[in-house]
Amino acid sequence: MQDGQGQDASWADLGKEMWSYLTGQGAAINYSFVDMSVEVPRDTGEDAPRATWKLNGTLRITTEDHEHRGTENL
Repeated sequence: MQDGQGQDASWADLGKEMWSYLTGQGAAINYSFVDMSVEVPRDTGEDAPRATWKLNGTLRITTEDHEHRGTENL
């Protein structure tokens, strides 16, 4: 994946750019999950014990710009 200047970009870079673009735009990102399992390791290493998180529903992420917020937040 490459950015606008032809440089290599990571998914994290793309996420940061998207977050910056959406902040103050009144936008929301909705992720829908159906029976998704995520294993979260407690420690580092291949054999580290893991907790299993189960997701089934919608995760909504919104951004807010405190510097330019409207009068409804005063």
